[in-house]
Amino acid sequence: MLLFAGLGNPGSEYAGNRHNIGFMAVDAIARQFGFAPWRKQHHGLVTKGRMDGHQVLLLKPMTFMNRSGISVGDAAHFYKIPPRDVIVFHDEIDLTAAKTRTKSGGGTAGHNGLKSIGAHFGSDFRRVRIGVGHPGDREKVHGHVLRDFSADDREWVEPLIDAIAQAAPYLAAGDDAGFTNAIALTRKGEA
Repeated sequence: MLLFAGLGNPGSEYAGNRHNIGFMAVDAIARQFGFAPWRKQHHGLVTKGRMDGHQVLLLKPMTFMNRSGISVGDAAHFYKIPPRDVIVFHDEIDLTAAKTRTKSGGGTAGHNGLKSIGAHFGSDFRRVRIGVGHPGDREKVHGHVLRDFSADDREWVEPLIDAIAQAAPYLAAGDDAGFTNAIALTRKGEA
């Protein structure tokens, strides 16, 4: 079994925030592949389904971003999922808006959700870094990630989230480069 965890904050007031793009990604994957309805478990919302022959557990931690590790660690330990089979979808301010990169292990670049997961589970999990852009000033980062996407942003956010969902089978197969390439090709076709 694989665990795809999308990071974000619970509650309707955060739903459109840049920080919640991880939630948006796993919601799109659940829709794309017809996963079961979400249910409460592991300090979050979970759903299970199949993707090209792989069993996948989707997770949205309901612990708030800074405590995401409680939920991710609980689910991974319960199902005995090793770090290489945990993929975390999260916002990345150090990437230009609409860019997506994958990474295995490494540092957290100051991302509190990743820090929490590292503290509860270790840092050898895989990541899908979804660029939301940088506000240009370090002091403005907190407000930037907790601000809703603008109407102009929606022009790239929704197609990018759809492309992530369509390319997700590459992640399930362990082909992170194929995932990134599939998104790039989809996005190029929209231009």
